[in-house]
Amino acid sequence: MKIIIINGPNLNLLGRRENNIYGNETFNDFFEKLQKKYANQEVSYFQSNIEGELIDKIQEVGYKYDGIILNAAAYTHTSIGIADAVKAIETPVVEVHISNTFSRETFRHKSYISPNAKGVIVGFGLQSYELALQSFLT
Repeated sequence: MKIIIINGPNLNLLGRRENNIYGNETFNDFFEKLQKKYANQEVSYFQSNIEGELIDKIQEVGYKYDGIILNAAAYTHTSIGIADAVKAIETPVVEVHISNTFSRETFRHKSYISPNAKGVIVGFGLQSYELALQSFLT
């Protein structure tokens, strides 16, 4: 199975950013553990702070991969372009958020991606990514 994790803005700062919300572990450290645990799966990773690069990556893999795990971060709540990219592709997308977005600021309660996602996982920390991965394997 070929799965890609696509992370949006500021997620490159995990482990240093708002540890009370996002924890102390870097995404790269977490990703290495995930790859080892699921060594029989092809799991790759892409991160960008730039909306257009995220759209380009979604379009690039959206007809070739078996699944996309997408944490568009703040773009979740603002980007119709990313939402349209998710809608346009064939590969199923699971929307993921590390924090419980519904316990945060009101603007984080709206997702433009959710209506076109296979599912949504929020609030389980970095474990949210593994839950999303497992959803493709069952």
